[in-house]
Amino acid sequence: LPYVPHLPPVALLGKVTATTFALERPCCIFDLHADASDTVWLAVAFANASATFRNPPSLADVPPYKQLPTTHSYMTLETAAAAYACPAPSPAVLRVGGDTACKDQGRQDPCNGPLPSPGPYRVKFLLMGCHGPKAETRWSDPILLRRALSPSTIDPVPTRRGSDVVVIASLLASLGTVLATAVLGALGAKVWGSLCQRDLGTSAFAHRSYRTHHIPPSLPQPPPPGCGCIPPGLGCSALQPPAPCHRN
Repeated sequence: LPYVPHLPPVALLGKVTATTFALERPCCIFDLHADASDTVWLAVAFANASATFRNPPSLADVPPYKQLPTTHSYMTLETAAAAYACPAPSPAVLRVGGDTACKDQGRQDPCNGPLPSPGPYRVKFLLMGCHGPKAETRWSDPILLRRALSPSTIDPVPTRRGSDVVVIASLLASLGTVLATAVLGALGAKVWGSLCQRDLGTSAFAHRSYRTHHIPPSLPQPPPPGCGCIPPGLGCSALQPPAPCHRN
């Protein structure tokens, strides 16, 4: 078949890891060749061993996962052909190497165990019937896994640099706090000085307003002599000539 297996084209978390990789599930590829009892397998091989891979003549001859270190290939992900029909009801992504319990299994049947090395690997889908292979896709392009670094090979310099950065950041933060405190202190002193000057001005004004000389109230002056009988509202100068006044 002309179909070529490939990684999902969309962004996917963990698309390729140190022991696994994701494949896009083929859809409508085997519809013209598959029967209800047929199954679809995934053949996995090291890239340099894919050319020598031979399809198993029967299900009993399927190479298991545990033989990968010696045969450099194995078959896994046995799935009913209906899962790849149109439209496919199953998830659109297959994960190769996702079964971490395979190493602990003593069974001879194939499983989907973690890949032991970065590879690269090539894969193809194979349609198997009761009497052997019926159809197959092309091999994929080489798929290289991520490499896990040993702790002894990790350079500790970035860690020290990170510590230096933390120390510098702490010093800068402390300096910023000191500067902020100084600025706030200066502003507070200025405001306090203004308030004190305002209070002093008010007190001086109040003090000056009350330091006045005591002026006793003026007493009524007695009328000048000879004006005791002048009617109210008329002064002595208004009478010409002045008339003598006698007090009884």
